[in-house]
Amino acid sequence: MGANPLRVGCIGIGWWSGVLANAIERSGKLKIMSCYTRSEVKRNKFAEKYRCRPAASYEAMLADPEIEAIINTTPNDAHLATTCAAARAGKHVFLDKPIANTVSDGRAITEACSQAGVVLAVGYQRRREDHFRWIKQQIDDDLLGKIVNAEANISRDRLGKIDLNSWRYQAAAMPGGVMLQIGIHYIDVLEYLIGPIDAVRGQSAQLVLPGDNPDVASLILEHKNGALSTVNASFASASEYYLMNIYGKDATAYYDLHNGLRLLKRGQGKPSAVPCVENDTLVEELEEFAAAVRGQGRQEVDGEYATISLAVVRAGILSAREGRRVEVAEILDSDRDM
Repeated sequence: MGANPLRVGCIGIGWWSGVLANAIERSGKLKIMSCYTRSEVKRNKFAEKYRCRPAASYEAMLADPEIEAIINTTPNDAHLATTCAAARAGKHVFLDKPIANTVSDGRAITEACSQAGVVLAVGYQRRREDHFRWIKQQIDDDLLGKIVNAEANISRDRLGKIDLNSWRYQAAAMPGGVMLQIGIHYIDVLEYLIGPIDAVRGQSAQLVLPGDNPDVASLILEHKNGALSTVNASFASASEYYLMNIYGKDATAYYDLHNGLRLLKRGQGKPSAVPCVENDTLVEELEEFAAAVRGQGRQEVDGEYATISLAVVRAGILSAREGRRVEVAEILDSDRDM
């Protein structure tokens, strides 16, 4: 354990809270002091596993002066209330993506943390993967030339594995289905690599899984610099798969789960492999959050960015529903609760 670890409380004890708690233990720069969820059985089990105190209530956790920050993995529609309560109590917040289900909630969360003077970091860990950091450096150094196009795929196999009682698979709690749940990760990576997104065309379908939410979705993204990119997301695939190809005028970077990262320069016959390490992205983002709380640098993904990222997904949902191109500005400027 570090000399002065960030003392945190965990709220929303589910699958992802355990993933983040394991990353906290790997780090040593944060320490779990307390946990809370409505289920006494779940919070006691979590407390035993991670050697922390089960809080009697969220209010009790926020009143604990020993706790400096909250690790928030509650359902999307609980993000507003739980994060604003933490901000009022002077607790910094690491919030799992998406920031919320609506742009208005995202803005309210961002404003509450800003007014309270607490750090808000939103968990978008995939941009930190070593292969994407490498591609970003090539783009920044203009080694790929003008970026003209990109394609991304993020697919999982959820057949027979979903719990329809879980908020993660219900349209009311996870609007847009697969695109908001996992597609948003690669929307973020594309925006990180290529730049801001101005407009979206979207299509979605429910083909394999039960329930009321799309299990397949595709977006065409128009970037501010003129480049076009596509994102395909699926819960109905036969296996887990990730792909990210960035096409430049002078070179193309290819990444996929099975073949790693490759680079093909103009005039070459075939791509060459680029060695990359498998870095611990979750530890990196949590340690960056802890450092930001200590006044050492700032978080890479804040509330303002996360709200714009959400607006891209919401534009895709609206596009799929109405069959038209939707500008992200329309979502951000809309009076509707988007």
